Amino acid sequence: LYVVLLPWLWPVGQVRADADLATRADAIMTQRCMVCHGCYDAPCQLKLEARAGLERGASKARVYDGARLRAAEPTRLFDDAQTAEQWREKGFYPVLDDKSPEAGLMYRMLELKQAHPLPASAPMPDVFDLSLNRDQQCPKPGEFDQFARDYPMWGMPFALPGLNEEEHRTMLDWLAAGAPPAARAPISDAEQAAIKRWETFLNGDSNKERLMARYLFEHLFLANLYFGGNPDPAWFRVVRSKTPPGEPIDLIATRRPFDDPGPGRIYYRIQHLPLRPLAKIQLPYRLDDARMARYRELFLAPDYVVETLPDYSPELATNPFKTFQVIPATSRYKYLLDEAQYTIMNFIKGPVCRGQVALNVIDDHFWVVFANPDDVDAEHDEAFLA
Repeated sequence: LYVVLLPWLWPVGQVRADADLATRADAIMTQRCMVCHGCYDAPCQLKLEARAGLERGASKARVYDGARLRAAEPTRLFDDAQTAEQWREKGFYPVLDDKSPEAGLMYRMLELKQAHPLPASAPMPDVFDLSLNRDQQCPKPGEFDQFARDYPMWGMPFALPGLNEEEHRTMLDWLAAGAPPAARAPISDAEQAAIKRWETFLNGDSNKERLMARYLFEHLFLANLYFGGNPDPAWFRVVRSKTPPGEPIDLIATRRPFDDPGPGRIYYRIQHLPLRPLAKIQLPYRLDDARMARYRELFLAPDYVVETLPDYSPELATNPFKTFQVIPATSRYKYLLDEAQYTIMNFIKGPVCRGQVALNVIDDHFWVVFANPDDVDAEHDEAFLA
């Protein structure tokens, strides 16, 4: 019996071992790698907040370049390409090597750090350039030997203490095993039900409902949505799709949330984001019954008529005071008061991780003043702003 069952039992044990190894490697990347490799402008565009970012790999192109005169093609994870092959067409190259894991960039960067650790007790060596506009070195696999000769101290984690012996061995074993993905909890039944309820709410047929949905989308497109009731919630975002609720999402990925989505009706969908939350860019936003009731109170209960839906011409779509002029100004103002913290966090935690780029007045002081909506003539102000 033992001889017969052994070939069946061994793979199960191997799968469990790989799963445990993947979980431990995932925790190490969360603790040691994501602080740098978790943003849109991550070094070499290597984003490790999600498995898709690891599979996408790295790029020599800089996301933010103050000397650039023309707009660059966006490279947003989950938006501008969906497969590794599509990212290769955009100039991204792998950091893993399926055939020879030891030759992969990630493996060799970790080994380089172990071979050239930081001094245990001494000032930081002056070989590190930590300035905002530093020249990034993003070697391709065939360029690594030269990189290691030119920058022997630049192994990963960059300019930080290396992994300890146990962490380092875990990462090498994980890479040697083919870098299996860590298991992610499935979306719960309660979350599935919440998605259905919110997609129904955001895709009403009346002009009033459709204008409300556009207004909410253009304010919430950066939000990390969750539904509550779970200490470790799944994360979602609201997107525009060519397909209605109940069908697979056919993503409409435009440069800006108010750009023309193209012909035909668009639908607002709740898309799952299989990522690890990173505090410095996370914009958590809870969707629940109380929030839906508040949206109804502000945008659907007031007595106003939406004769026609606004178009997406740039002169109109770039001015929300014109695009949403028919929605009562008091309703919009109360919405912004409700979401004051979230709105300000958009400026602080938006797609740019570097404060010097995100906020060119980082050393100034700010005072934010909110007026009682019952004490101002919102309609008069609205006419002026429009």
